Amino acid sequence: MNNQTLSLDNLPDLLTVREVAQILRVSPLTIKRWGKRGKLPAIRINSRGDRRYKKEAVLWLLGIQQKSPTA
Repeated sequence: MNNQTLSLDNLPDLLTVREVAQILRVSPLTIKRWGKRGKLPAIRINSRGDRRYKKEAVLWLLGIQQKSPTA
């Protein structure tokens, strides 16, 4: 497991469940539940269906950035 702390300044555009949980200081299970409820929509990638979350959505939950309409 990577013990490096994530900086809000240089986050990747797509974040893993574990990264989002670390940023928001909640458990990975909470992140998955929020995805099912529509609070934090997930993007499914690859054949396994791994979840990724948009950086903008995570920052919006933190109240740092306004959610922009998708074009």
